Amino acid sequence: MSGIGHSIAANKVPGVYAALVYNQEAAALSRMHNDSNVLVLGSKFIDDAKMLDIVKTWLSTDFEGGRHLRRKEQIQNIEREFSK
Repeated sequence: MSGIGHSIAANKVPGVYAALVYNQEAAALSRMHNDSNVLVLGSKFIDDAKMLDIVKTWLSTDFEGGRHLRRKEQIQNIEREFSK
């Protein structure tokens, strides 16, 4: 219902970068700055209309790269180190 458990579980899978999102701004930032590839929504806190707007925003937003690429690479390095 909150999405917290889903995001924790999803992020255990190598290559998954799940973002728990409650609004459109967080959805956009999760893609632009972190290149999230799984969207997690907490149904307890988001109504259906807002949920649809969040999904549309998340799907239409691209990763910016640039200064955010370093963080993405750091996350990938952690993933490689601990998934051996």
